[in-house]
Amino acid sequence: MNALPLPSVLPPTAPDVAAVRAGNPDALAAVYHQHAAAMLTLALRLTASRADAEDVVHDVFVALPEALAHYEERGQFRAWLMRLTTRVALMHERRTARLERRDSLDGVATVGDVERDVLVADHVYGALRTLKPALRHVFVLRVLHELPHAEIARVLGISISASEVRLHRGIQQLRQLLRRLA
Repeated sequence: MNALPLPSVLPPTAPDVAAVRAGNPDALAAVYHQHAAAMLTLALRLTASRADAEDVVHDVFVALPEALAHYEERGQFRAWLMRLTTRVALMHERRTARLERRDSLDGVATVGDVERDVLVADHVYGALRTLKPALRHVFVLRVLHELPHAEIARVLGISISASEVRLHRGIQQLRQLLRRLA
């Protein structure tokens, strides 16, 4: 009895880190095409501004060849890239904290059930925009990106208990805001 050959399943191609470090534009473009959408979504959720999120992703890719000097090629490249995006977004938020300008989130692709209902997405993003950045950052990283509190604490430079408290407060405020909008 002859068994049918199993189809070859190849994992997504790993980036050529050495080529990106060397400034190879094709390697950098490959990383951009593979990861930019997820980075933009994360940055948008952290900054609550499409323009700021685009600036964050741009800043990450401009500095990526240099930042890769600190990448030790342990773990997943995508996870490292998302942590880098988070740090750049937080630095960007700090630089622009005095500005009250917030751009519309219209037309932004969202994740999960929110994708199916544009009105719900508008309400959720509207409510997220009203949260203080400290609460919004923890909420996005824990609930939407499922990072553990220990990782959130490390990235934000806060204690684990502060991360937990901020998440609790953020959820309470979001519930109140969404009840009023419903």
